[in-house]
Amino acid sequence: MKKRNRIIYWVATIWLAVAFLLGAISQLLRMDHTVSTFENLGYPLYFSTILGAWKILGVFAVLIPKYPLLKEWAYAGFVFVVSGAIISHIVTGDTFVKLAPRFLTLLIVFLSWYFRPMDKKFGFGKQ
Repeated sequence: MKKRNRIIYWVATIWLAVAFLLGAISQLLRMDHTVSTFENLGYPLYFSTILGAWKILGVFAVLIPKYPLLKEWAYAGFVFVVSGAIISHIVTGDTFVKLAPRFLTLLIVFLSWYFRPMDKKFGFGKQ
């Protein structure tokens, strides 16, 4: 793996881990901004607990060594969560200011996934 690709992978993966861990903590603690966001989107508050727990598990799955199939599922889960958030915000008429961080997060997920080392790839991702 080229040094450039390794740097891109680790920068994206660290950003991904920090973003999802902070989001998970906010959701698990049901911080005010999280509660208001869930209420504005029309989701029940227990959904934030479920998402928060799965986000933490996903971060661990991406960061631990080995287990490429588990990593693929974690990346897929991240894409589902972020794309669901984007669609939810679009449907409720939120502005681009609220959508931009979600698109950036989706880009970071794809960068981390695409530039991951060979030993972290499973099946079709291997070359």
